[in-house]
Amino acid sequence: MIKKILVANRGEIAVRIVRACAEMGIKSVAVYSDADRHALHVKKADEAFNLGPDPLGGYLNAHRLVNIAVMSGCDALHPGYGFLSENPQLADICVRRGITFIGPKASVIRKMGNKTEARRAMIAAKVPVTPGTEDNLKDLEDAIKVASEVGYPVMLKATSGGGGRGIRRCENENELKQNFDRVVSEATKAFGSADVFLEKCIDSPRHIEVQILGDSSGNVIHLFERDCSIQRRHQKLIEIAPSPQLNSKQRDYVCKMAVRAAKAVGYENAGTVEFLLDENDEFYFMEMNTRLQVEHTITEQITGMDIVQEQIQIAAGNPLSLQQKQIHMRGYAMQFRINAEDPKNDFLPNFGRITRYYAAGGPGVRTDAAIYTGYIFPPFYDSMCAKLTVWALTWDQLLARANRALRDVGLHGVKTTKPFHLEILKSPVFRSGKFNTSFVEEHPELVNYSIRRPPADLAAVVAAAIIAHHRF
Repeated sequence: MIKKILVANRGEIAVRIVRACAEMGIKSVAVYSDADRHALHVKKADEAFNLGPDPLGGYLNAHRLVNIAVMSGCDALHPGYGFLSENPQLADICVRRGITFIGPKASVIRKMGNKTEARRAMIAAKVPVTPGTEDNLKDLEDAIKVASEVGYPVMLKATSGGGGRGIRRCENENELKQNFDRVVSEATKAFGSADVFLEKCIDSPRHIEVQILGDSSGNVIHLFERDCSIQRRHQKLIEIAPSPQLNSKQRDYVCKMAVRAAKAVGYENAGTVEFLLDENDEFYFMEMNTRLQVEHTITEQITGMDIVQEQIQIAAGNPLSLQQKQIHMRGYAMQFRINAEDPKNDFLPNFGRITRYYAAGGPGVRTDAAIYTGYIFPPFYDSMCAKLTVWALTWDQLLARANRALRDVGLHGVKTTKPFHLEILKSPVFRSGKFNTSFVEEHPELVNYSIRRPPADLAAVVAAAIIAHHRF
């Protein structure tokens, strides 16, 4: 059994991993930059090591992270998500230094991180993929030739891309010519590779992803699907499990395709297979994320499984704790990413001191966060303050509980996306459960909300005065 884990990340996911370790009787070691000196994951872990003044460099230095793991007596490293979580070099270094990497093998990370290799693997496994290139584009002329064959609109994508970056939609040949060099430049700067490929654009699809788990004996199971269609500029805002848009036949099909995809590449540990569902109800493989997902919480809520603990058990060489026939889903769950952004100002990040914070509670409510009253939200990282996860037996009950829980969240000092989420919950289209990835763009009126503040009372005035006093 693994006895001590270095958590090579920060923020709420670092806190999440530390808590899983605590429940399993495993010691945890945190790392932090100077900007994160007072972060919650530092306070929660059994030990913590400073990475220096660079707010990003330390978290992105694979050799240094593994050195700290060795020095502190760790026998495993969990990368969380973001940063180096899908970096095969980190997995390779862990193996060389005798540290267990809690994730898939480096060879699988490389293959699935390269989107053209991933497409080839899926084609060989008879998993449906969108029409497009099987290899990287040679040049602009090659792109024009392929686009004319599959038909416009098309998507130019960075082969090593992720997180919504390195993507351009092209409606015609002129736009393809204009965007080709831009995507190559973005790909080079963001991912260190100039390789790009081209796919047929699926207009207004639904974004469906399947959580899978695989062990070292070749066993692979799925934990059902999530609907991630509520997005803005390819960034997920709200996730739902299971999808309210699928029937049982569609669910069975896409989950079987995800398991087939994972088995085709010899996948171990937790991963996510992502699909697009078009207007004709055809599924197409999009990519595989070789790590824990931000939205894993909703899968945990409907299945009762702790995915992080399962990751640790798999990495220790243990078989999956459950077989597919033992996995059942119950009810619906929804996750809201409450970001420090101003929806009324084009979602501009809004960092600063959290003057007052209290999490939502009550039946079926879970909050994953790394903030607290007085915490100074740094400008160097992702803008997510908290993840609010809500569970209920039925879709209608879920909508009602989500509305109540969102209103329960008290987060002051920075502007957040909470009011925007409340507006989405009011939308008849959203409430119907029939939405796609164009939902946010097609409903610009959602940002025209007005913030209604409760009348001040004496207790609130006194509390505000006390908080203001302690700020200075």
